[in-house]
Amino acid sequence: MVEVVKLGGQESLFYKAFPINVALIRGSTADTAGNITMEREALTLDNLGMAMAARNSGGLVIAQVERIAQQGSLNPRHVEIPSALVDCVVVAKPENHHQTYATRYSPAFSGEIRVPTESIETLSLGVRKIIARRSAFELPVNGVINLGIGMPEGMAAIAAEEGLLDLVTLTAEPGVIGGMPASGLDFGAAVNTDAVIHQNQQFDFYDGGGLDLACLGMAECDSRGNVNVSRFGPRLAGAGGFINISQSTRKLVFAGTFTAGGLSVSVSENALHIDQEGRAKKFVDAVQQITFSGNRAVQLQQSVLYVTERCVFDLSHEGIRLIEIAPGVDLEKDILAHMAFKPIIDNLVTMDERIFAEGAMGLKQHLLDIGLEDRIHYQADRHLLFLNFEHLQVRRSEDIAAIRLAVESRCQAIGHSVDVVVNYGSFEMPSDLAEEYASMVEFMEKNYYRKVSRYATSAFMRMKLGEMLTRKVSPHVFESREDAQAFLKDAKP
Repeated sequence: MVEVVKLGGQESLFYKAFPINVALIRGSTADTAGNITMEREALTLDNLGMAMAARNSGGLVIAQVERIAQQGSLNPRHVEIPSALVDCVVVAKPENHHQTYATRYSPAFSGEIRVPTESIETLSLGVRKIIARRSAFELPVNGVINLGIGMPEGMAAIAAEEGLLDLVTLTAEPGVIGGMPASGLDFGAAVNTDAVIHQNQQFDFYDGGGLDLACLGMAECDSRGNVNVSRFGPRLAGAGGFINISQSTRKLVFAGTFTAGGLSVSVSENALHIDQEGRAKKFVDAVQQITFSGNRAVQLQQSVLYVTERCVFDLSHEGIRLIEIAPGVDLEKDILAHMAFKPIIDNLVTMDERIFAEGAMGLKQHLLDIGLEDRIHYQADRHLLFLNFEHLQVRRSEDIAAIRLAVESRCQAIGHSVDVVVNYGSFEMPSDLAEEYASMVEFMEKNYYRKVSRYATSAFMRMKLGEMLTRKVSPHVFESREDAQAFLKDAKP
């Protein structure tokens, strides 16, 4: 059924298509003609694709629904599977039509209501929360993130507790986008979503490189950074979407306990204590099956972290490197003694103590609080200065003075006038400082800039910038960085 073939000079696996004899699908309502809607479902999944595949193979399509409506009474915009694809409809009893494995029905999962974020239950301070907290430090502001099943699910709870859900877009492979993905036996569903799309379309997005970060589980890891989540002795669990997601994301965080089977830990005085060690080592000589290839990740220059409750590793050209250790943990006794190989250790630091303390960590401010020096980047070969003012909050006159000082110091060090591109995404400043800020910009343009352009994805922000700067300078505000750079390239000095 599968052949190894050469495409573009590289070996690939060719999966042959085969006919589908029967498709079992489900929805919420069917009319008497067989049109199916899914208004009470948590997900649309691949129901439409399955029905098409079976129909085009000459197979049978059987739909399970909750209720029957008169033909013509359903809104055609709400019909997910048209009657032309359906052969048989079965009306299920409520106990046989659960929304998820754990929940019979939740209007929040179907998008009928939105849940107040303050009502979302927080995780207790244990292994799961520690790992999720450390993983959450990697969340990219404005990024799109995939959360895998198991330990990575906890990152959604941390994002909610830390007030980060408006700064990131969390997704799960069944098709939910935005909001807070559910965990446990509800995994796959989500509350307060921005959208729910078909699962195959979600994977089109993933496969195309749309993810900024993926947080996935980790059952076994070896010295080369290979990860196994798919095979354990004679038991083949399968990879699911793990391979697609891990191959195409820009950054990876593998999350899991350091050992397995009976591990028990406690936290006191912002430090971790191993009360009972797990029976099974997870950092082994060689994984039983390579579900994720460390060597390939190195070739692709992916950023890869391995996060556990007691330490953090990253992936280097030489292999796995130990980079962080939890406070209270002994390197030799609690880490190296339970690994089948010795990791690279060259610059070991202590994990952030906030991870091991009760209460919120203040992670939102941490992610947004980028120093002014780190917001200024100069490309000498292009004489181009990038100013990253994304999420920058200007509250006082002193903030404006600090911006001027930081940028002016960099320009003086460069020694000549430069072209400038400024990112104003989600920039915040009260209107009573607009005149003072515009005067500062005017001074910088006259004394240090050659050409300058700005961009913000928000149309409202572009309008505000235009109003604020027009009295002093030519705003030149664009929708994207590419447009802003193109303007500089085409504009005359």
